[in-house]
Amino acid sequence: MLTAGELSISGRLTNASNATLYGSVTLDGVTLHCVHKPVAGERPLWDFPNGTLAAREVAAYELSQATGWRIVPPTVMREGPWGPGMCQLWIDTPDDDDHGLLALLPEDFDDDPDAEAAAHWRPVLSVELGDGRPAVLAHKADERLRRIAAFDAVVNNADRKGGHLLVGTAEPEHVYGIDHGLTFNVDDKLRTLLWGFSEEPLGDEVRAVLERLDRDLDSGELGGRLTELLDAEEVAATRARIRELLRADRIPGPEGRRRPVPWPPF
Repeated sequence: MLTAGELSISGRLTNASNATLYGSVTLDGVTLHCVHKPVAGERPLWDFPNGTLAAREVAAYELSQATGWRIVPPTVMREGPWGPGMCQLWIDTPDDDDHGLLALLPEDFDDDPDAEAAAHWRPVLSVELGDGRPAVLAHKADERLRRIAAFDAVVNNADRKGGHLLVGTAEPEHVYGIDHGLTFNVDDKLRTLLWGFSEEPLGDEVRAVLERLDRDLDSGELGGRLTELLDAEEVAATRARIRELLRADRIPGPEGRRRPVPWPPF
């Protein structure tokens, strides 16, 4: 439906950096809502080649599917009213959009390792609240987020903001990640709010998935599909990141990175 359905645009998400359009696709009497980002609406960036962000979003979806984690909603390249661009299934979320995966906690919440908060939350960033009180921005110690942290390390995600994590109304137990235009750079660009898993061992599940990705990039369909969407150097850098993760057997951390947290964080 995303590829062949009739695409109709009804609005624009005005807080997005690049042209991000809301619409629908209709095929054989069935309609789905979608997001469309035309290449023509991409803002030039100094560190990413012009006109490549839509393809990076599709490449992130292809790699997400190869993991089996379904992190990225279905995403395709297609023609639209303003030329080619990416088209992604719209994920409906609750009206309050409070998925409970991020929280502002007292700065001493993890002083007692036996406390419930310390067991269920991972600190990311020290912040100051509007009334001047210190606090800690934290994310849940949740396996769904841990998979996304590993995925982001593979695709070299430079923009994992809090608002890019979605829990949909149709699948309230599933966490999606969106906005993957700033990915697959050959240089290390990893910026995320999921640093709470830093230096933890990969674990059996993540390690098995990375080993499969490494094989698929060498001899499976994944390597060919990414080569259609990215430069050869970017595909090679992706393979190198996977192998370095397997060698280190750790989720990477923010140490040594000049800008490890995206701005704004939400």
